[in-house]
Amino acid sequence: MYTIRGRVQGVWFRDSTRQKAQSLQITGYARNLHDGNVEVLACGSRESLDALRHWLGQGPPLARVSGVSETSAEFQELDAFTIS
Repeated sequence: MYTIRGRVQGVWFRDSTRQKAQSLQITGYARNLHDGNVEVLACGSRESLDALRHWLGQGPPLARVSGVSETSAEFQELDAFTIS
């Protein structure tokens, strides 16, 4: 699970994350948090997760990521990557 901080809401961050995750065959979700951050749960291969983590540090063109924190989460069998 990742928490992305900075200017990450209102800049197409979640949808861009969904597109990137789908291209990497990652399932999970991206959702806005009340504190202005975005939370991403990602399930996939270690190589794909590493690529997504690198991308999250930059985000889409309008985003200004100030940090990404990673915490362990229990694996979940999900069918797709969704936005909530």
